[in-house]
Amino acid sequence: MATNFPASLDSLTNPTSSDSLNSPSHSAQHANVNDAVEALQAKVGADSSAVTSSLDYKVAQLEALGSWVDYSGSQTFSGLTVGNGTLVSYYTAVNNVIYMRGRLILGSTSAVTGPVDITIPITNAATTLQDWTGQNRFFDQSTNAYYSGVPVSIGTTTYRLTRLVVSGSEIVNGDLSSGSPFTWTTGDEMHWSFHYQAA
Repeated sequence: MATNFPASLDSLTNPTSSDSLNSPSHSAQHANVNDAVEALQAKVGADSSAVTSSLDYKVAQLEALGSWVDYSGSQTFSGLTVGNGTLVSYYTAVNNVIYMRGRLILGSTSAVTGPVDITIPITNAATTLQDWTGQNRFFDQSTNAYYSGVPVSIGTTTYRLTRLVVSGSEIVNGDLSSGSPFTWTTGDEMHWSFHYQAA
């Protein structure tokens, strides 16, 4: 009898002290138990298993939930030159939800030309529900003032950092530029924090 595990549980026959070695078959008993043990090992997995269906692999994934991954070296921008600025960027995955946060302190060779787009580490699902899932904050060190905004998904791999602008009686999104929301210079800061659904 080949093992049914893990699709279903086996029903093994236990021999009694009065049974002969051929009824039930002694060799078949060993073969059935060996098959079941091997199936159990495959299901549990060896230490540091890379088999995605194994329990060892799944437990490792659960233990890694919420661990922040450094994305600073992979973060790229358009409309912004980091130069000698100080960039810190992290992300973490909880199931298929990606959380991202970052901070850039501009240096003497940093430049904002705008609009400012940032890449994300994991492709997002194509849905308009991704558009408003966080916030930006911009700091003007010369006036010690903070300006708010929201990150907007503009594709499956990019978010745009925007600022809030008063337009008539409405508050709308506006793009960043070299002079907006203030003239960017050394020591000014950009902060972003948002989450999205992975594809």
